[in-house]
Amino acid sequence: MSPTAEPTITLTNEGEWWMAKDTKTGVTSQGKSREAALEHLDEAVAAYKGTAGHKPTEGELKAADIDPERNTSGKSLPDALQ
Repeated sequence: MSPTAEPTITLTNEGEWWMAKDTKTGVTSQGKSREAALEHLDEAVAAYKGTAGHKPTEGELKAADIDPERNTSGKSLPDALQ
């Protein structure tokens, strides 16, 4: 890395916890170990960028007591959330 290049991840030990920060996005996470902090940071950055997770399967919806037929997206927000 050149002397002027900014690191993309910083790791800091805060006693029992490790803090990991992605300096490009500002996303920060923590873990009881360096590895855990980095894994959690990967998940948090993916969520920040919108690349985490997957569309729930019909089985997952039913297990959460959600009727797949009534689970729709794209409707307008309730008044309280507008």
